[in-house]
Formats: sequence, structure tokens, C-alpha cells
Amino acid sequence: MKVFVTGVGGQLGHDVVNELVKRGHTPVGSDIAESYSGISDGSAVTSAPYVQLDITDGEAVLKAVSQIKPDAIIHCAAWTAVDLAEDEDKRDKVRAVNAIGTKNIALACKANDCKMMYISTDYVFDGQGSEPWDPDCKDYKPLNVYGSTKLEGELAVASELDRYFIVRIAWVFGLNGNNFIKTMLKVGKTHDRLTVVNDQIGTPTYTLDLARLLVDMIESDKYGYYHATNEGGYISWYDFAREIFRQASAMGYREYGEDRLTIIPVTTAEYGISKAARPFNSRLDKSKLVNCGFKPLPDWKDALARYLKEIMQ
Repeated sequence: MKVFVTGVGGQLGHDVVNELVKRGHTPVGSDIAESYSGISDGSAVTSAPYVQLDITDGEAVLKAVSQIKPDAIIHCAAWTAVDLAEDEDKRDKVRAVNAIGTKNIALACKANDCKMMYISTDYVFDGQGSEPWDPDCKDYKPLNVYGSTKLEGELAVASELDRYFIVRIAWVFGLNGNNFIKTMLKVGKTHDRLTVVNDQIGTPTYTLDLARLLVDMIESDKYGYYHATNEGGYISWYDFAREIFRQASAMGYREYGEDRLTIIPVTTAEYGISKAARPFNSRLDKSKLVNCGFKPLPDWKDALARYLKEIMQ
């Protein structure tokens, strides 16, 4: 297959292109930068075909996709700075990328008769209660600008196309860019006491594992809505932070040991830094994956161990 991948300068796009190459597919990457701008790790994505593209420009998107003629598009590009999205002067830009940009991709797929995969988020829901969200649930109540614009993207894909996958993910970490793990490791070096929220519940998602599943999906015709995170149960950010430091300490990085670093659980209200309202319940029901014959992602602790070895050794 020839697969057009947007957002290859980000965490997920990087791993998706590498997985496609590994499977013998032909990926064409794109992002808004003039050339590939992600981590220079020598992997396949760094030398794969690349097209500069502003997804908010509908004519440019249609022209690029019509020239490439892909069998499928995996749309990873998004505005993901959740707090920044709340700023009044950023909202139009966020919507242009997440909603209008996604509709432009969907229209290009429609015009070129190719399947589409859209990467979305649990933020399309209100994050209340304690029941895991079903992928086919339509009780949308996003709490913030990011969630609202990602939902607009979902609705655009579903209204324009028949052959689509909408995959919601949460708590993502990968090699490119920043994420919770990198932040914890950085601040853990310079502080002996950290506060981390313990009333937001979900499961981490390692982009390396997710990329494998996404390519499994795009190779199939089992279209629809899905949820995908690593396995291993539901945890809080506090639980995640403790396991990050436990594993890092066990690897020999003594600065993260319990004898030097104390982690204090706090409520979201006590933490009180975020501009954007955050969902308390990010539990995602992933049973549809197995029911449709897809292999679930590995346990998040195993994923964390592999990731730490990748970035710390």
C-alpha cells in the first residue's frame, strides 16, 4: 500500500512511518515544516518521501493527495497543546488545524477514493463518572477547546466518508517532542518533592505499540470507531509518575530513588495550574479491538520499560 501520513514531525507520525516501512508499505510523510523536523535517529522516517503541507489549506491538501494517489491516509497531525488552545488568540488556529484541516483531509480522501484513519482523543467526552467510554458512544460533551475541535474533526470524517477509522487514544508518549515521562524525568532531577494529580484516571499509550496496531487496522477493512491504549489497567497520573521513577531508579539512576525524591498525590483542584478543564475519567473501553480480531497493545509497564531504555541508555 501507499500510505500518506500527516504529522510525521510528531510522536505518533514518526512511529507510524517506520512501521509502514517495516511492513513493506510505501509511506509518504508530511508536516508543515519544509522538511522532516522530528528526531534525527536514523530510522526510516528520516529519509522517507516527504511533502510539506499546511492541512488548513484545502486546495493544497487536495492537490497533494491527488498527486500522491495513496491507498490510505493516516491523519496524525493535530494541535495538541491543550492549555494553549484556551487562549483567545489561538482558538481560530486550533480549530483550523483540528477541525477544518481534518475535513480537508477527509474531502481529499473522498475525491481520491482512499480510506482514512483519524487519530482522536478521549477529550471528546466530558470525563465524568467511572465507567470506561465505549468507542461507539455518541454522548459527546467536550470540556475544552482542544476536545471540541477534535470532535469537529471526528464528525467531519464520519459525515464525508464511508471507509474510515476513528481511533481515540490517551496519555501518549513517544520519542518525538515532549510528554509526561520526559517532564517527570526532567523535574525529578532538580526537585526532591513533586506533586502529581491522583484523581484523573486513564491508561498510557506508547506510540511505538500504537503504530503497530494502526497499521494492522489500515491493512483491514474493519472500519469504525475504536479506542486504543496500552493494556495493564487504569491508573492515575500519580501512579504513572511513581512507576516512572521506580523503573528509572531500578535502571541505576539513583536520583529518582525514594530516598531522594518524594511524590505527593494531590487532587486536580489542589494542583490548580491547568487553564483547560481536564477529564477525570479517561478510561477507554478497548474490547472492540479484540472483538474485531485486532491484537491489543502490551502492558503499559512493559511499554514504559522499553521506552525508558530507548531514551535513557
